[in-house]
Amino acid sequence: MLCQIVLFDGFDPLDVIAPYEVLFAGAMAAPGALAVELVSAEGPREVPSGSGPLTLRATARLDPRRADLLLVPGAAGPLGADDGPADGSGPDAPGGRDTIPALLARTVTTGLPALLKEALDRPDTIVATVCGGSLVLAMAGLIEGRHATTNRLGLELLHAAGVVAIDARVVDDGDLVSGAGVTSGLDLGLYLLERELGPRIAHAVERLFAHERRGTVWRATGPVPAAF
Repeated sequence: MLCQIVLFDGFDPLDVIAPYEVLFAGAMAAPGALAVELVSAEGPREVPSGSGPLTLRATARLDPRRADLLLVPGAAGPLGADDGPADGSGPDAPGGRDTIPALLARTVTTGLPALLKEALDRPDTIVATVCGGSLVLAMAGLIEGRHATTNRLGLELLHAAGVVAIDARVVDDGDLVSGAGVTSGLDLGLYLLERELGPRIAHAVERLFAHERRGTVWRATGPVPAAF
């Protein structure tokens, strides 16, 4: 099983590193069952994060024909208006920074959405997201009517894009599995290990990281709860 974790300009580092470490540990616990790599839509390159000078290197191109699991992170940056120079020269000027919505919107204009659509159209490929990663899919019009979650600050935007927004830490909608806020990448990774490689592998990694997965994974099954 090949997992490709997507990097794009302005990505949130913890959205990437948390699930990467969990899945990489799962690969060590189950030799030959899982491989993890960092990719971009453009191919191998240094990819700047949204957290200052930190960059990570994509070692391959995102390829839905190769990947069994694609994981899309969110972005890092200010939440409100651009806090760039007071003279209005914009976020790309020295000292300026892009907001998270601007970074996500810019990502939708790259070649990434077409590759993600190809992945979603492939019946055996799982697409997972952390935090604003689900907003990338939603803003590209790829998950209308699907169940997903994101950072609590983005749930209304997810709903406005036609997604059934669920306020849960991890949401399993079949071939679309999403995590909420930034640290939920740990829980998402552990859940994916349990779902794809089994609970013993996930438990071993959970013990290694001294982290117990939080919350119930939401799925559209079982009786609908009454209001209380």
